[in-house]
Amino acid sequence: PPPPPLRDAVERLFSEVVGRRRAEIQGNPKVSQSLLAFQRYGDQAARGILKTSPGRGAGGFFSGVLTALTCVAVMFLVYHWSSGDGVHDLLVSKPVSKWTPEEVLFWLEHVGAWTSLYKEPFLQENVNGRLLLMLGDEELTRAPYNIDNQAHRRAVLAELERIKELGVKPPQNLWEYKAVNAGKSLFLLYALKSSPRLTILYLYLFDYSETFLPFLHTCCPALSRTSEPMEDSLPLNHQVHPSWCQWAEFLVKYLLLPYQLIAEFAWDWLSVHYWTSRFIIVNAMLLSVLEGCVLWRFYNRAEIRSLPQKMWGHLWRMSSQGFAFALFWPVIPQFVCNCLFYWALYFNPIINIDLVVQQLMHPDTQGP
Repeated sequence: PPPPPLRDAVERLFSEVVGRRRAEIQGNPKVSQSLLAFQRYGDQAARGILKTSPGRGAGGFFSGVLTALTCVAVMFLVYHWSSGDGVHDLLVSKPVSKWTPEEVLFWLEHVGAWTSLYKEPFLQENVNGRLLLMLGDEELTRAPYNIDNQAHRRAVLAELERIKELGVKPPQNLWEYKAVNAGKSLFLLYALKSSPRLTILYLYLFDYSETFLPFLHTCCPALSRTSEPMEDSLPLNHQVHPSWCQWAEFLVKYLLLPYQLIAEFAWDWLSVHYWTSRFIIVNAMLLSVLEGCVLWRFYNRAEIRSLPQKMWGHLWRMSSQGFAFALFWPVIPQFVCNCLFYWALYFNPIINIDLVVQQLMHPDTQGP
């Protein structure tokens, strides 16, 4: 601002122009919001809150907590990389006809916990991949297998039909899915984080049967018409057409709380991925808070009119990034892709914690 004598002279000589300009500035909510933010920042600086010092109170404590969490995440990743089991990657890419008896037992264990009752006959008969493909309902009923429980037998036969159709073991967890679809898993991880609505719309248009339908049935399961519990021995059919109730529930969550869909999907996998699912759920909650803060700033600063323009810019940015990913994916080293995957999966929630704290502590100084 000009020195006081000069400012007084300007106000005295051009009082009408200065008064009109001051009224225009005070009537602009965006300028008033910016001036209020600077005023608050100046008040905090005057009180010495923002002074740089070795001990920064709550900020320093929070940075220490983030550092500790990062170290824990690094140790977890090192443990995961060093103790990873190659059988998962092997069976999802190895033809069934070449499976060994040990690999057949590994496949049988993943059909369900109840298959422990029938492991011994498979082990005694030394069933390999070729013999497994020859088994049918009649063979499983008779000795030595003796699978008398009809529900168990139907579940085993259903899994047999799946591996006969695919020729390999279908992915049954995150790591097996990543081994088979490395590029797709990396794309979905970053796209769902940055723009869940556009990504889900993309899955609906271009990957309906393989990805969208299982996602919808997991997040918004169909209600049973009877009060009896459903038999958990049978695999759920994720290829049936969703009901109107499922569509209504899904669309409401899709429009208002898209990250809740991701959290519900991860919640369904808690028994398989104990810690990884929790990282995803926490990250979805943090991203929901950040999205809410952005919408609140738009409303508070009277920038709703600029929302369509920003949405169009977001659509263009996501489209260009997706095109660049598809273009450069074949030449990106696998090691780099793995680093990006684990960074987004385990470290991004820690970064979002810091962003949420900044948004809540200084809501007026954060950009849209």
